Amino acid sequence: MANPSAFTRLAKKASTFTGRPACFALALGTIVVWAITGPLFGFSDTWQLVINTGTTIVTFLMVFLIQNTQNRDTEAMQIKLDELIRVSRSADDALLDLEALEEKELDVLRARYEEMARHARDAREAKTKAR
Repeated sequence: MANPSAFTRLAKKASTFTGRPACFALALGTIVVWAITGPLFGFSDTWQLVINTGTTIVTFLMVFLIQNTQNRDTEAMQIKLDELIRVSRSADDALLDLEALEEKELDVLRARYEEMARHARDAREAKTKAR
């Protein structure tokens, strides 16, 4: 496997860090310090602007980091599922690229599989009642 790009490494480290309790504590501590300094700055517009600007910037950047991480995780999971479908003798190989289908096509397939599940449950229930 190739070495991940600098952005991929950054996104992975950032998502790992931001998911930890220490990061939450840091964010909470920032809010507490900001709130405590309110009286010192007379709850001024500038005082409010500092927290609003800071949280907006952090949120804006985190959206992209989280989306990048989510995209990679989803893609990796999709590849793993594709491999499981590929190696299963009775699996339908046409299901390998479902993510490329339109929503209407997915709805048709979903209905087909829901019907199969319904039949399987009914058969199991009938078998249980017959005992």
